[in-house]
Amino acid sequence: MAHHNLDDKTMSESIEMYLLRIALLRREGQPVPIPVLAQEMAVSPVSANEMCRRLVDKGLIEYEPYRGVSLTAKAEALTRRVLRNRRLWEVFFAEKLGIDPLEADEIACRFEHVTPDDLAERLADFLGHPTCTPQNQFIPYDDRPLPERSVRPLTTLAAGEKGQVSRIGAAEPVKNFLRGYGLCPGVAVTTLAVAADGALLLDIAGQALSLSKPIAAAIDITVID
Repeated sequence: MAHHNLDDKTMSESIEMYLLRIALLRREGQPVPIPVLAQEMAVSPVSANEMCRRLVDKGLIEYEPYRGVSLTAKAEALTRRVLRNRRLWEVFFAEKLGIDPLEADEIACRFEHVTPDDLAERLADFLGHPTCTPQNQFIPYDDRPLPERSVRPLTTLAAGEKGQVSRIGAAEPVKNFLRGYGLCPGVAVTTLAVAADGALLLDIAGQALSLSKPIAAAIDITVID
């Protein structure tokens, strides 16, 4: 169980991670249920509730009973900054240092909270102001809210259709298994075939992977035209 009895720096990072997760989990402007947020943050629902109360007190989120939480305008601005930092570093590590995009994303997560705005601007200038990462993730630049894309379960992809993984709502061992095959948020997949029982045969960067229907149903994607 995660605890939030932390020093100021770690608390600030924890707050930013919660806000970022809320931004990435929301669908079509709907509040994010706290149990879903707790699962994604790998904490207990009690711990997530405690943090959400603090975020409400700070004016960073709004809570709707029985529905969930959503970001305030103040939190939207903070989330854009953190996400921009992460994705600029991801581009730098992948394109300038030749690091694998999946590893670049993991490394970038360590830099997103500690990058001053002036350094982010210099990094953007150095990179030529990219608009997306090597994994085709949007890089925010202005005051507009982060774009929300139509998200749906992987199981809805027909044979021949392509999608980009946006979320994996499975247990950590399953996530680790999928990660071993390169299947994680940001990765593009193509459905090669759908079995009678709903199992899927996927193509991931030229590698075939078969998933049962229950596991595939826990993976959310956005359709790639």
